[in-house]
Amino acid sequence: MPKMTFIDHDGTHHEVDASEGLSVLEIARRYNIPIEGACEGSLACATCHVIVDSAWSDRLKPASEDEEDMLDLAFSLTNTSRLGCQIIMNKDLDGLVVRLPPTPATHNMHGK
Repeated sequence: MPKMTFIDHDGTHHEVDASEGLSVLEIARRYNIPIEGACEGSLACATCHVIVDSAWSDRLKPASEDEEDMLDLAFSLTNTSRLGCQIIMNKDLDGLVVRLPPTPATHNMHGK
């Protein structure tokens, strides 16, 4: 099974099993990683914003226009920012590393 690592705000690393076909948001929830995901992965907020390690950013499919629009609402945006609900785990992403943004607050259009 592929693995991935979440890096918390305080620098703590959490290496977890990352089932193929699940989104980074779903994987985070499975392991109680503090990612909100207010819109439940429907691409209507930016509360699952993660920062992909630069070594991995080119291995992901490009962000859609809708994802880019939602990322505009995220705080602490970087060149490798993505929405966790849009990164779907597969064997090619075994070892993926993502950081939680330093500012956990985000804007969302879902109203939660």
